[in-house]
Amino acid sequence: MYTLYSMQRSGNSYKVRLALARLGIPYTLVEVDTLQGESRTPEFLAKNPNGQIPLLEVAPNRYLAESNAIPWYVAGGTTLAPEDRIERAEALQWMFFEQHSVIPNIGVAFFWLALIKGGRDLQQHALDDWMEKGYRALGVMEMHLAKNPYFVANRFTIADIALYAYTHVADQCDFELTRFPAVRDWLGRVAAEPGYVAMDWQPERLAAAQ
Repeated sequence: MYTLYSMQRSGNSYKVRLALARLGIPYTLVEVDTLQGESRTPEFLAKNPNGQIPLLEVAPNRYLAESNAIPWYVAGGTTLAPEDRIERAEALQWMFFEQHSVIPNIGVAFFWLALIKGGRDLQQHALDDWMEKGYRALGVMEMHLAKNPYFVANRFTIADIALYAYTHVADQCDFELTRFPAVRDWLGRVAAEPGYVAMDWQPERLAAAQ
């Protein structure tokens, strides 16, 4: 059975939990509080020298990191991971977009404004830049979703999982999603998918951080 090292309110960790839930794959969850330095301990760094979560133990003492690589691994051979060459490339295209346009702006804003006490004051100098670029990313998504129900292959895939993680909490860090009706409709479709779990959901198998 897989062991997932994850933080509950991390959008990156949520991607993996959502993919595993959608596929009905059981796993043991180990909660790692990065805000308390639990991903920087010698024990955790021995598993992932980069000191980041999520981290999936795929076999005894074999670990896979990175929030978009792990869903590709667990979804291989399922409808979540397109097999068609162009559709596979399109999924990667949107997952790269998520990494360079969504996370650095919406994801970072969520971290500082929703998770860190006093974060707004600490990062006041960066807010305008996050807002401008985050809204630009939402605009790109809106244009695509105005013509397509999902991001790739007209069905729910790991590209949707990647983009959903931080987009669905954008309103918790000052972004007005009412401006993006197609994005909001897509968020509803994702939440209606079989096996969907919310960010605050936990599986029964929860272990202490190691």
